[in-house]
Amino acid sequence: MPFATLKGNAVQAPRVKDLGYLQLWDCYGGLLTDNQREICEEYYVLDLSLSEIAEERGVSKQSVSEVLKTSRELLDRYEEKLHHSEQNREYSLAVSLMMTRVTRALEAFKGEHPEFSSEMDEIIGMVVVGEEIDLGREES
Repeated sequence: MPFATLKGNAVQAPRVKDLGYLQLWDCYGGLLTDNQREICEEYYVLDLSLSEIAEERGVSKQSVSEVLKTSRELLDRYEEKLHHSEQNREYSLAVSLMMTRVTRALEAFKGEHPEFSSEMDEIIGMVVVGEEIDLGREES
């Protein structure tokens, strides 16, 4: 899911006030009706305005606004009961902290053992980019 959209030649980040709902939509969007899900996607992901969505769908701006309001209420209720988005944030933070510690440990090892510098750089690159490390590969 994109965290920035293209408008003309400029890249724009989502509105800060909508970032929370973008995350909730990501977690619970599948629980909304097709209409709610599509309008939320157009608003939060594609960053279309209420007027643009209304014009595209042939409905009033007020009806789009009502669908978004209802969807926000549902998304808030789902999060209140399930806490999935909150757990995802906590998990992401824990993984990020772990990866930072791993990277620091690899850098320290590399400093103490320069003969393994290229191997450590390769592993650090995988850790930073998030690639899978094949532990079963055979060395040539």
